[in-house]
Amino acid sequence: MNNCEMILAGFGGQGILFAGKILAHAAMLKNKQLSWLPSYGPEMRGGTANCHVIISDEPVGSPIITEPDVLVAMNAPSLDKFEGAMAPGGIIFADSSLIQKKAERNDIKAIYIAATEIADSMGNKSLANMVMLGAVIKETGLFTLDEIEETITRSVPAKKAALVEPNINAVKAGFGL
Repeated sequence: MNNCEMILAGFGGQGILFAGKILAHAAMLKNKQLSWLPSYGPEMRGGTANCHVIISDEPVGSPIITEPDVLVAMNAPSLDKFEGAMAPGGIIFADSSLIQKKAERNDIKAIYIAATEIADSMGNKSLANMVMLGAVIKETGLFTLDEIEETITRSVPAKKAALVEPNINAVKAGFGL
């Protein structure tokens, strides 16, 4: 998949915007055209958050995605909200640790990953976003594992340098699924 319109969605505090930023930064490093559009409620932590990420070989005309190719749903309300908008043949990645239901459409592919459980077993539930990101890049082929590792290394601020290795390990765990 060279071009992709992706929505990442979940509760505030799940790292939705950070995962989107990693994808956008990786696209930038590959000289792709891109858009990253965050959206979150005023309460941020615990409220809803999503971001639209467009990665393309052509200029991006609008940052708004109406028919995503990929949906990363980190909670049930996000799956409910965006499943109906999916492009036929699209892929949903759902965190089965927090979403008990299955996708209802049969013209899309749904992949269920216990991202929160995997991250918790690694010692930090907040890495679920990176577990999911690893699965997304493996399935879509948008980026290599090396490209995402480089992006994380370059994106994490110096004051949070201790988080680089855990984030990379979480991506690797998701990539290995």
